[in-house]
Amino acid sequence: MATTIQVSDSLLRELKSKKMHEKESYEEVIWDLLEDTMELSEETKQDIKRSLKEIKQGKTLTLDEVKRRLKIKNV
Repeated sequence: MATTIQVSDSLLRELKSKKMHEKESYEEVIWDLLEDTMELSEETKQDIKRSLKEIKQGKTLTLDEVKRRLKIKNV
């Protein structure tokens, strides 16, 4: 069920400033802000740990190496 909420002019200005694009709804802005404060899922935490381990082991590539392997020329 959709509903209307009342916000102050200053909060409205803040919400407007958080929009990524003109057509973005205030609901989308609010969800984005809420997601920023939510705790990471266990899966995400494990992915981060695994990635950090790979970085420490040197299992990374520079952007130049990726471009070279994919035969992408600099633009």
